[in-house]
Amino acid sequence: MTQLPPQTGDLAPLIRGPSIGARIRNWFLTGVVVAGPLAVTTYIVWWFVNSIDSWVRGLVPKGVLPDAYLPFRVPGLGVVLVFLGLTLLGFLAANLAGRSLIRLGEAILARMPVVRSIYKSVKQIFETVFSQSGATFRKVGLIEFPGKGAWSLVFISTPPGEVIGEHLAPDEAYVSVFLPCTPNPTTGFYFFLPARDVIELAIAPDEALKLIVSCGVIQPDAPAVLAARAQNPEVAAA
Repeated sequence: MTQLPPQTGDLAPLIRGPSIGARIRNWFLTGVVVAGPLAVTTYIVWWFVNSIDSWVRGLVPKGVLPDAYLPFRVPGLGVVLVFLGLTLLGFLAANLAGRSLIRLGEAILARMPVVRSIYKSVKQIFETVFSQSGATFRKVGLIEFPGKGAWSLVFISTPPGEVIGEHLAPDEAYVSVFLPCTPNPTTGFYFFLPARDVIELAIAPDEALKLIVSCGVIQPDAPAVLAARAQNPEVAAA
């Protein structure tokens, strides 16, 4: 039987590597993936540092700043001063004299009709969110929303107070949750749900936030889930 010669002309396009244009495109996209996060991170950090510096420089006398004696501007000085100032303020507030001054200032604010309401609300929010012992927004849950079979991530907040709780089912334990919108988590829905309808997840809040902002592209990694399980042993046992 006579063998046919190999069709080298037909196989050449199959074994040929990517073209120069395809390689340049791949290299360009790889460069974007490498440089993009660095550029965005640098821009955000630089914007934050410059914003704090501009705010602090307007309050501090120019003769005190080292820029008056150096031929160049020292970036980040405002961030350092704010950090030291807040740390000193916290140290003073932890002492008896500092607490007395704070109570005196709050008593003065309590006599101002509009300012007292704003100050009291903002203070409650800061005390709740930044409390070391509180669990507000430090737990992630899963609820069935917006319809049956559709599930959404939520941040678990505090149980409802007496004013709201008395209008809910008396034999049911409720929790309040915040459902952030994608990709802007600063907006969303806040509502009360029975605790049995909220499935608590072993996910750290920052991992859940990245999942929401990225529209599901960035999934929680295994070390983050294990760390969340270590911090919430009751979730790991469930």
